[in-house]
Amino acid sequence: MLKKVLISLCATGIAHTAVAEALDKSKINYLGPIAPQSQFKPYETAQQKEIINNLLPQISQNNKSVNIFGKKVKWQLLSQVSALTEPGLQAIKFTLSVDRFVQGDLKIQGIETASVFINNVALSASDKKYALTLPTGEHQITVIAEQVSDWKKVMLDFDGKSEHDKVTLTNHDSHPLSAKQLYDAKVISGVSLSPDAKQMIYKSKAYNDKSANKAVRTAQLLDTKSNTVRYRWEDGKASNFIWSPDNKKLVYLSNGKLKQLDRKTLEIKVLSDNLASTSGFEFFDNETLIFSWNKTPAKSKSLTKHYKGLEDRWSYARNTNQVHLLDLNSGLIRQVSSPKFSHSLEDHNAKRGTVLLSRNPIDYAAPPHMITELVEVNLKDHSEKVIGKYRTFNNAQYQKDGFYITAGPAFMNGAGQNLPKNMLPNNYDGQLYKLSFNGEDVTALSKEFDPSIGRFEVLKNSDVVLSVTEKDTKQVYLFDESKNSFKKLKSKLDIVERFSLSQGKKPQLLYTGTTASKPQQVKLLNVYKNKAKTLSDSQADFYQNSEIATLEEFNFVNKDNVEISGRVYIPHNLDKTKKHPALVYYYGGTSPVTRGFTGRYPFNLWAANGYVVYVLQPTGATGFGQEFSAKHVNAWGNYTADDIIQGTGEFLKAYPYVDAKKLGNLGASYGGFMTMLLTTKTDMFSASISHAGISNITSYWGQGWWGYLYSGEASKGSFPWNNAKLYSEHSPVFNADKVTTPLLLIHGNADTNVPPGESHNMYTALKLLGQDVELVEYNNTDHQVFARDKRFHWWDTMMAYFDKNLKDQPQWWDHLYPSK
Repeated sequence: MLKKVLISLCATGIAHTAVAEALDKSKINYLGPIAPQSQFKPYETAQQKEIINNLLPQISQNNKSVNIFGKKVKWQLLSQVSALTEPGLQAIKFTLSVDRFVQGDLKIQGIETASVFINNVALSASDKKYALTLPTGEHQITVIAEQVSDWKKVMLDFDGKSEHDKVTLTNHDSHPLSAKQLYDAKVISGVSLSPDAKQMIYKSKAYNDKSANKAVRTAQLLDTKSNTVRYRWEDGKASNFIWSPDNKKLVYLSNGKLKQLDRKTLEIKVLSDNLASTSGFEFFDNETLIFSWNKTPAKSKSLTKHYKGLEDRWSYARNTNQVHLLDLNSGLIRQVSSPKFSHSLEDHNAKRGTVLLSRNPIDYAAPPHMITELVEVNLKDHSEKVIGKYRTFNNAQYQKDGFYITAGPAFMNGAGQNLPKNMLPNNYDGQLYKLSFNGEDVTALSKEFDPSIGRFEVLKNSDVVLSVTEKDTKQVYLFDESKNSFKKLKSKLDIVERFSLSQGKKPQLLYTGTTASKPQQVKLLNVYKNKAKTLSDSQADFYQNSEIATLEEFNFVNKDNVEISGRVYIPHNLDKTKKHPALVYYYGGTSPVTRGFTGRYPFNLWAANGYVVYVLQPTGATGFGQEFSAKHVNAWGNYTADDIIQGTGEFLKAYPYVDAKKLGNLGASYGGFMTMLLTTKTDMFSASISHAGISNITSYWGQGWWGYLYSGEASKGSFPWNNAKLYSEHSPVFNADKVTTPLLLIHGNADTNVPPGESHNMYTALKLLGQDVELVEYNNTDHQVFARDKRFHWWDTMMAYFDKNLKDQPQWWDHLYPSK
């Protein structure tokens, strides 16, 4: 039997059901009259839909008034409306709050012609009813009315599908985070700072319902001091911005055309209109550019594909990338890299007249079963010098006495290794080295430096600015070459996402980033004074009055007497006198789960859905020192599972308001492997989710595009023929008969990293064993879910599954995946 659970009200505030008596009339807002002088209402024109949709964005904003044709129209309470009717248009706006998934019908009486929207998405009526499906959170209903004969007769009713389908009308200033808010909010996706630090480029992207899966991209040229916009690229196609060394020009790519903007006059000049598939432009000197040019071979019409090596599993394996010089005066282009190999540009040195390149000839002789050659090309005599051949290598740049190299601890026969003799290094743990020009003399610079080093930029004095993973943060450090020391720059952020450097005696660092509880900011920092100032903060623009989870640090000491870091997200205004469900998240691979505000796995959103969220960093991750990361090698869950199980137990002790019987866990990729493995080792979880997880280490090693490369580190020296125990006993599918926990397997059916067969293995096993298992595949989706529509559905799928199993609320899951 359908129950009437909300709204029965009219303009006079008279309740029509017992439930409606609790409804506060002050929580319904009214706007009108809107443009009373209009001769025709939208429904009387051929453009009704367009007119309404054009008005909607302003109506839906959280403003106290709207300016229309020079007149300010104020929002007021519906109960204050005294007129029976008003000329022109009127609008009603209110917010429905639900603490669980709710379904029902919204009925509107007394408005002859109305356009109804939920969260700015149009609703269609059937028999004067608007069907609503409301996930946990708040939902704004906007009604634009064109014909109302008597506002006192206007009534709105909500008929819930079941007894639990109840909603609350709210009108408070703060609001819980929403999925749209986290995904759609504008973010700075790229920054570039001019050499003189006087100007900067912001590249941004945002989404909305109209743009759907296509990002709205822009780029702006701003004056650093005033933040004033000097130029704007609207189409989002401008990229690869580079500044001339003389600080006069800005060069960029747009639709395969290379263009130049005069920073003073803003005059644009086309330098070349035939540079499709080019990238990585840099100034070699004031008159010359250096860049990479990628060539894709024509599609083969052959009935077969003859593999020439393991790399042929990659769709791009036979593409070639070559490095070229472009003379800006004549337009002449010169290839500087040998056509025998595909090359990557590492760096260039105009004073030496040389270019530094890397390439990867096929060589499977030793883990990780690839090799990198570092090559220097002399532009004067076209000679090529091989600096060295390395099993671990990330990047190289010139410095005054040679090169800076980033690579794993095993670089140059273990030059950077700082481990007990019985341990193998994890070469994903990036280290910094100084290498002589002849490639023979190497100095390890970061043996005692625990953070894992990633991207770096060399300053003119040979100091280095480094992006590092430090525990579960991403920070920026300065390596002082003269003092041979590292100094942390005071970014005032947990995660520095991207940065750009100016040069000169007073280098500036322009960067973006977040904290675990604060959205993106843009900051500018003086490198040597180590002082930052904020240039922009998205909190005010996109997250004003948002209810964000409380963050608490939670670390514990594992059975090996090693501290394991973690953090806990506590839902806003949580009633700690009651028991609540919780989710445990981890990765378990070589990287920690960093403290980004949002991302593919949005911890703050999970907390907004009523879950306490525990995130931990098990043994094996980089950023905690070499010995910690080395335990990832040849372990495949050994230490990681123990840490997750022990950490979850400690978490339950420390947070007594968490219901130990309503505990979920989830992870992706290696974390998906860990989820499957944990189901074979413990029954402490009530529901588990594995996204793109590995069920059989052997099949992943042999079939994943990069499986053999990753296994070259994670299973270093171990193969199915010499360590069958590792490949079988550590593979979850070989222990499927031990699983008792309900398990949801999610996979993209176009995943090339971890093929979907990994989830199929486990699904088949558990189905045959009669266990509670679900498999959901996302069509035309690779290892990660990027598209906006799929991302929202994917987030809903995970929350619906946990609501079903941890909150005893199956309705959302049944709505997404009906049994019929």
